[in-house]
Amino acid sequence: MSRAQSPCDSLRHIAQHYDNTDSHNSALNLILTLRPEWRASKDTIEFVRFTDGITNTLLKAVNKLPGLSKADTDEHAILLRAYGKGTDVLIDREKETRSHSLLARHGLAPTLHARFENGLLYSYITGSVCAPADLRRPEVWRGVAQRLGEWHATLPISSISSTCPAPAPLSPHNKRASLLEMEQLTPGKPIPNVWTTMLRWILALPTSTTAQSNRRDQLMTELKSLTELLGDTPGVGGANPFVFAHCDLLSGNVIVESSPLSASASRRSSASNGSEEPETASIVSFIDYEYATPAPACFDIANHFAEWGGFDCDATAMPTRSTRRAFLRQYLRSFNEHQNRTYKDSELEELFDQVDKFRGVPGFYWGIWALIQAQISLIDFDYASYAEVRLGEYWAWKEQKMTERERKWAQEEE
Repeated sequence: MSRAQSPCDSLRHIAQHYDNTDSHNSALNLILTLRPEWRASKDTIEFVRFTDGITNTLLKAVNKLPGLSKADTDEHAILLRAYGKGTDVLIDREKETRSHSLLARHGLAPTLHARFENGLLYSYITGSVCAPADLRRPEVWRGVAQRLGEWHATLPISSISSTCPAPAPLSPHNKRASLLEMEQLTPGKPIPNVWTTMLRWILALPTSTTAQSNRRDQLMTELKSLTELLGDTPGVGGANPFVFAHCDLLSGNVIVESSPLSASASRRSSASNGSEEPETASIVSFIDYEYATPAPACFDIANHFAEWGGFDCDATAMPTRSTRRAFLRQYLRSFNEHQNRTYKDSELEELFDQVDKFRGVPGFYWGIWALIQAQISLIDFDYASYAEVRLGEYWAWKEQKMTERERKWAQEEE
């Protein structure tokens, strides 16, 4: 997709800001600009604040007109997402909009209605937002596995890579990861991608002290080492090494849309235990596409498994080997079904090994992210401590330390 054809150009733009210090009035003005027909009933408009994220402000606007059921009001509800302070350092907002638009065209995201100066307005998906414990429920992780397989099999990465504009400035000193630097890090690969995203983030880290400068140099050395070790990981079943990856499948970004249903007529638990009991899977959707970028499928999956522990990084919540294998079986069946390919058991073993090799990378990824957030965010969250925990996961993986997390990861059964 060329810049001239970008959906960012055709999407409505509202020249207003959301102001967190005047939340109700600024949100109301945005909603009424989008929905002028609500002006006559503005006294019945209510805002529900969601608090699952630690980066943005997310509000649900509902117009509780007399006589309407909750289902009726939810059907017309609008989500307002305002970007956290300074997060343009971390996130390419135009790429996020392209991602959302592409997903909506494929029926995998809610309708995107408009951009405003510091956020987006889009339709509400009815359903239940997951908590970390929900991700460990079999019917939910089966639904996640199937939906993720669909994402990776059907979404083209061409609309968010290769022809993207140069990255936005990364610091007050106007440092940026040049296209040349990105090409040198991942030669021959579509850019931007998950590796070049980490490059941009590392270059955005502060270097005002010797300790900060040394840490940034260390992280850059580690990134180059990681790309040399894992950068040429093959794709699923010989497919493209990169897929359209969500890269932020934490519990709050997984919506359970309905009660569990039979996974599919052909998806029986006999594949793993000889039983003819039908496996059940919830119908789920993924929201928030800020970090969506080309990445190895195994990174997206390993990152999701890491989120089973939530922001508390509960190591005991990590999926065991048997659970990961069952998840990947569901994922591969969905992936192959959406690519009109035949599922092969050999693909399961290959992907299982790939995810295992990537298990330390999410800690590196989010550790860098949290170091930046510790400098810029106004949200009451201990990003500095979170950074050390996540980077600690990476170092334990690299140094082969048998931490509690590594022990749970190596466990065969619950």
